[in-house]
Amino acid sequence: MSQIERLKEFRKSVQKKFNIYNTLFLNIPYTDMENIGTLVPLLFQQCEKGLKAGKNPSEILDNFFTKYAGITEEKERIAFMFRIIQYVERQVVLYDSVEDAAFPKLHAHTLSLSIRDYFQLANKNQRAEELFKKLESFSARIVLTAHPTQFYTPAVLGIINRLRALIPENDIDEIDLTMQQLGLTTLVNRKKPTPLDEAKNIIFTLRHVYYDAVGDMYSYIKQHVGDRDFHNPNIIKLGFWPGGDRDGNPFVTAEITNAVADELRMTLMKCYYHDLKALNRKITFRGLHEAIYRLRSELYQSMFNADKILQVDSILEQLQDIRNTLEEEYHGLYLKELDHFIDKVHIFKTHFAALDIRQDHRVHKRLVTEALKQRGAIKQDLEELDREQLIAYLLEEDMQVDPEDFSDPLLKDTLVNIGQLKTIQQKNGEAGCNRYIISNSEDIFSVLFVFGLFRWSGWDAEAITFDIVPLFETMNGMAASESVMQDLFDLRVYRAHLENRKLTQTMMLGFSDGTKDGGYVKANWSILKTKEKLSGVCQENGIKAIFFDGRGGPPARGGGKTHRFYAAQTRDIANHEIQLTIQGQTITSTYGTKEQFMHNSEQLLTAGLSNTIYGKENVITYAQRELIEALSELSFAKYNDLKNHEVFIPYLENRSTLKYYQKANIGSRPGKRGNKAKLELSDLRAISFVGSWSQLKQNVPGYFGIGTALKTLQEQGKMEALKNLYKEVPFFQALMRNSMMSLSKCYFELTGYMEDDPTYGSFWKILYQEFLLSKKMLLEISGSEVLMEDEAVSRESIRIRENIVLPLLVIQQNALQKIGEDDENREVYEKIVTRSLIGNINASRNSA
Repeated sequence: MSQIERLKEFRKSVQKKFNIYNTLFLNIPYTDMENIGTLVPLLFQQCEKGLKAGKNPSEILDNFFTKYAGITEEKERIAFMFRIIQYVERQVVLYDSVEDAAFPKLHAHTLSLSIRDYFQLANKNQRAEELFKKLESFSARIVLTAHPTQFYTPAVLGIINRLRALIPENDIDEIDLTMQQLGLTTLVNRKKPTPLDEAKNIIFTLRHVYYDAVGDMYSYIKQHVGDRDFHNPNIIKLGFWPGGDRDGNPFVTAEITNAVADELRMTLMKCYYHDLKALNRKITFRGLHEAIYRLRSELYQSMFNADKILQVDSILEQLQDIRNTLEEEYHGLYLKELDHFIDKVHIFKTHFAALDIRQDHRVHKRLVTEALKQRGAIKQDLEELDREQLIAYLLEEDMQVDPEDFSDPLLKDTLVNIGQLKTIQQKNGEAGCNRYIISNSEDIFSVLFVFGLFRWSGWDAEAITFDIVPLFETMNGMAASESVMQDLFDLRVYRAHLENRKLTQTMMLGFSDGTKDGGYVKANWSILKTKEKLSGVCQENGIKAIFFDGRGGPPARGGGKTHRFYAAQTRDIANHEIQLTIQGQTITSTYGTKEQFMHNSEQLLTAGLSNTIYGKENVITYAQRELIEALSELSFAKYNDLKNHEVFIPYLENRSTLKYYQKANIGSRPGKRGNKAKLELSDLRAISFVGSWSQLKQNVPGYFGIGTALKTLQEQGKMEALKNLYKEVPFFQALMRNSMMSLSKCYFELTGYMEDDPTYGSFWKILYQEFLLSKKMLLEISGSEVLMEDEAVSRESIRIRENIVLPLLVIQQNALQKIGEDDENREVYEKIVTRSLIGNINASRNSA
C-alpha cells in the first residue's frame, strides 16, 4: 500500500481513536482536583504558544496559573504540576495501547516483505533451494536486557494488555472502566527494583507474549517453505541479561543469577503445563490420556519446586511416545496441535531464554591480580610478569582459587558465580547459560582472564562449555580487535577451546559507549569496518564469526530501524546469525505484542536473507569509503571539540536530568561506573547519557557533527558525490535516516531560555547551530522537504507523542530552572524532575 493509504489508516485507527478515548480519560475525576483533566489541553496550548513566542518555562507556567487555573499559592501550583505529570504519563500509556492495538491493520498496509514474499521471489529467481538451506542454518537471537527504562510493574502491564485487547472491539464501557483502573494504579516503583524484580517483569512478557509468538512464528515459517521438511528450532532464539549482567551493577550477585535461572525454567514449565492441559482435554483416548497426565504431573512439580528438575530429553521422549500412539492407533487426531507443542519444546528446551553472564574486564583483571598475589607469583601488579609468563599461568598452570580467600565482596562473588555455572547448565541445559561477555575488551587478556578463571575454578580447559565473548565497545577496543582475535587464534589452548565450541567465535560490538566515545558517524562507521576486519580474520583462520550487536532504542545507542540496519551490511561481513539486544522500553514497544514480535522477528530474518534472495550483495567502493571516512573524521573532530568543551559535563550535571536518573527508582543499576566524586564522561552509563539529551529534546549523540562534516565536504565540491552516496550505499542511507529520526525528536524551543544564560548560553548556541546545520544538510543530500519524509506514519506518531508530553517537559524545565536558582522548594522541585522522567521516556519509546 502507498504511504498515503498507510497514513489514512493511521489517522483512522490511531489518531481518531486516541482522541476519543483521551477525552474520556481526561474526564475521569480520580483526584481531589476534579477540573485538572479539562485543563491539560489548555496547558498544552499555552506551552506550545509560549515556547514559539520565546517565553521560558517559568513564564509560561506562571501565566497559565494566573490567567487560566486561578492558582496563586506555590504549594497548590506544585501539587497541580504533580497531577499533570500523573495525567500525562497515563496518556502515554493510553496512546501506546491504541497504537499497539492498531498494529495489525497498519502492518497490513506496510511495504515490508514477508517470508512468504521471499519464497515467491526465490522461486521466481530460481533460488528457492538456496533460500531454504539458508533458513535451515540461519538464526536470529533477540536478547532482552534490563536497563533503567523498563519499569512497568506486572499490574500496569496487565492493564496495557487489557486495553490492547478492548480497543479493536470498541468496547467503550470496558475501556472506560480499565482507564479508571489505570488512573488509580501507580506507575512508579515505590522502591528501587532489585535485579530479580527486573527479571520477573520481563519474564512476564516471556510468558504472556513470547512463548506463543515464537511458537507461532516457527509454525508460520514451516508453513511457507513449501513441501520441504523444515527443522531449525534455533531460527528464533531468546537471550536474557537481567540477573546475569553484573557490569556496573553490584546488586547482581551469584544468588540472584541462580534465582533468575530457576525463575526462567519454572515459568517455562508453567507454559508447558498450560499447553499440555489444553491438549489433555482433546486427547482423551485410552492410554494417551494417562500418559499425558503423567507428564502433566511431572511438569506441575517442576514448576513450583526449584529442586525438581525435568530434562528436555525426558519431556521429548514422552511426547514422542504419545505422538507415535496417536498416529498409529487414533488416526492422527489432534496431531497438528501436538506437533506444535513439540516444536515449542524443541525451541525453548528447559531454559526459555538463554541467560548471558556479563562483567567488566577490569573486575577480572583485579581478580587475576589478587589470585596471583596469593600464589606468590607477583607482589603488586601483573606488569611484574612478561606476556608469555602471564599467558602460561592463565592457560596451563595448575592453579585453584577459593572464593573464601578473597575479602573483596565483588571478587568473591565473581568466583562464586563462575563456580555455579555448571550447576545452572545441569538444571537449565547447556543452551540455557553458555556465554560469558566481557565489557571493555581491548586486548587478548580480556578473554584469557576469563578462560583462566574458569580453569582455576575447577573447569577442565578442554570442557569449558561457554563461549567467551569479547565486547569491543570503545574506539580503542575496535581498533585493536583484529590483532586481538588473531593473537587468540594463534594460541594452541584457545584454539582447542574453539574446536570444542564448533569453531565458532562470537564477538560483541557496543554502540552505546562507542557513540559516547567517538560520536555518531565515527562509531557506526568504525563498527562496520571492524565487522569486516573481524569477518576476514575469522575466515582466514577457519572460524565462524558471529556478531552480537548492542542495539539500544535510539540511534545514538545503535537503535533505529533494525531491518534497515541489517539489510545494509556489506558482503564482507559474516552473515551466519543476527544477534542483538533489545533494551529498555523497546522490549514492550517493539516486541511487546504477539503481532509486533512476529512482524519484527520476521523483518530480522528477511534482512539477513536479502542477499540470498536477490543474488546481489552490498558493496562500498573505495571512493565511497574515502568519502564516508572523511565524513567520519570531520564529524568526530566537531564532536570531540564538544566533548572537551569546559562546560560539557557541567551542562549535563546542572542543566539536564542526568543526576536524577538514579533517583527515579527505574532500574537497579547505578547511573555511573565507580565512585569518583568528580563526574567523568568515561564513567557515565550510556543509558543516562543519551537519555539526558533526550529529556532536553536536544538528542546530541544522534547527530552532532554531521552538519559540520557535510557542510565542509560541500565546500570542497563534493555535494553531488554525497547525494549519490545517499542513493547508492544502503549503510550510509540507513545511518543518515536514523540521524534524521534523532533530529525529528529535537525541540530546541524548550530550552531556548538557556541562550541568555551567562554560563551555558554560548554552549547552548553551539548545540542549536549544529542542529540547524545538520537538519539543513541532511535534507539537502536526501532530496527531502521534511525530516522522515518517506516515513509519514512514524513522523505523525512522533508528533502526537511529543505533543502529549509537552506540558510535562515544560514542567520539568521549570523545575530545573527553580533548582538552578536554589529555590526554597528545591527538594520538591527535584522530585518533580525525577517524576517527570518516566512519561517522557515512554513517549519517546526509544529515548534511552
